[in-house]
Amino acid sequence: MTLSPEDIPLSLYIHIPWCVRKCPYCDFNSHTAPTNLDETRYYNTLIADLTEDSALVTGRTIQTVFIGGGTPSLYSARTIGQILHQASKIISFAADAEITLEANPGTVDTQRFADYRAAGVNRLSIGVQSLNDTKLRALGRIHGRKEAQTAIQAAQQANFNHINLDLMYGLPNQTLSEAMLDLSELLSYQTSHISWYQLTLEPNTLFYRQPPTLPDEDQLFEIMQAGQAQLTKHNYQQYEVSAYSQPGHTCRHNLNYWQFGDYLGIGAGAHSKLTLQSGQIIRRHKHRHPEQYQQQATPYIREEQTPTPERLTLEFMLNALRLTHGVPLTLFTERTGLSRNRIQQPIQDAVAQGLLESQTNYLQPTRRGHLFLNDLLAHFHIG
Repeated sequence: MTLSPEDIPLSLYIHIPWCVRKCPYCDFNSHTAPTNLDETRYYNTLIADLTEDSALVTGRTIQTVFIGGGTPSLYSARTIGQILHQASKIISFAADAEITLEANPGTVDTQRFADYRAAGVNRLSIGVQSLNDTKLRALGRIHGRKEAQTAIQAAQQANFNHINLDLMYGLPNQTLSEAMLDLSELLSYQTSHISWYQLTLEPNTLFYRQPPTLPDEDQLFEIMQAGQAQLTKHNYQQYEVSAYSQPGHTCRHNLNYWQFGDYLGIGAGAHSKLTLQSGQIIRRHKHRHPEQYQQQATPYIREEQTPTPERLTLEFMLNALRLTHGVPLTLFTERTGLSRNRIQQPIQDAVAQGLLESQTNYLQPTRRGHLFLNDLLAHFHIG
């Protein structure tokens, strides 16, 4: 089957790589910001990067934009507005495009949020992580409980209707009652979306080299169950492993990832997954270090790959099976160009083990499948 890129949703990811300081658990491509952050220089590189890549998506429209990092809220609303304005001239944005900006408490106030809104941002994602000062210090965050509260209230006062709050559990020495107190307070703000996820020790982080004392598996399971019950009670629907939304407020950008749509990534270390007019799927990685990225004479790519059918199969499942309600089986062929025959036996095996629902035309993990997602994904390591 030849894929038609016009039938596949397209998103734009823009990476701002700087933070006030690097958190000990963070494995994202983030770097401590210089004293005098040159926004104009990086803006110029971003636009040159996008202009170069735009030839790969001629005639297509951007449905969602996500400005992530790092800490994008270190950038002025003026620069964010310039990026969005110029990007929309290079590749057209849908009239109802979802445009998300990541922000960290301690770097924003009501006026700054209002300015971001005027610049074209219509969704915020705020990295709260905890509302416990002791836990925030253990996580190396630059903000405290008060700054987190202020940031949430400032976003609401700036009239953002779509606000996501990031909250972690399984923090160093965290008890069930501490985790639930964090979540209960976050729920009191009644924002449209909550990302509630477990702290994990990732390679190439300080926490990985010097592990703190974390709750054990039984404690983590207890926290997860209690938290999910609380979220359900407050009308938040879990639609992905760590994503919960009020009805009608799912994150469209992340859904496009999980449904194996296309995305164009610009900025230091950004990744792209694109379907070409030929039907070929490619993956691109940009140069990772901000200085190398900005000094780079075109092209900005560090690496380009064409995934094998085996790799495409696994990548599709890695994304789609994170979704609570799954995806239509037809989406596999529509988004990969591969025959569903290659996954029929793995599906049957997973159904037999109680990891997938026994629906002929749908790929949906069971409750057991979500709890043992790695076991489910192992069925699709096809070689």
